[in-house]
Amino acid sequence: MSTLIKYLCTFFVSMVPIVELRGAVPIGTGLGLQWLPTLIISMIGNMIPVPFIYFFARKVLIWGANKKYIGKFFHFCLEKGEKGGKKLQEKAGHGLFLALLLFVGIPIPGTGVWTGTLAANLLDMGFKRSVLAVVLGVLLAGIIMTLISQGAFTAITSLFS
Repeated sequence: MSTLIKYLCTFFVSMVPIVELRGAVPIGTGLGLQWLPTLIISMIGNMIPVPFIYFFARKVLIWGANKKYIGKFFHFCLEKGEKGGKKLQEKAGHGLFLALLLFVGIPIPGTGVWTGTLAANLLDMGFKRSVLAVVLGVLLAGIIMTLISQGAFTAITSLFS
């Protein structure tokens, strides 16, 4: 597989909901790509859906929530975004920006760009503030996943074992 194909795979994987950058970085480095270009490509790919999610996802999910074949899934997505948004707001209060940043930045399943951006929209957080928090969260998640992919945490924990 050519290097270009490997980078394209990494880029497109980073756009996929749930997998996002959290899966793209280990995939890219696992394919033998250098960590810095892999991180940058993954971050760019992960951020591309943000404006579409922010401006259209809520409308599409509301529209599709009562449709015969897609209704259950759309309702699930809408409910997940609302729950995520409410949790963020309850815990954060006035620190919503930082809470969104950490929500997106701590790489655990279900807390990435897709859910974070939808939650920000449902909370009527402004677009610019939402994007800035999400970008910083993606950077944090990218650094964490790069360190994990490079074995940094394994090396550090072995020092204390």
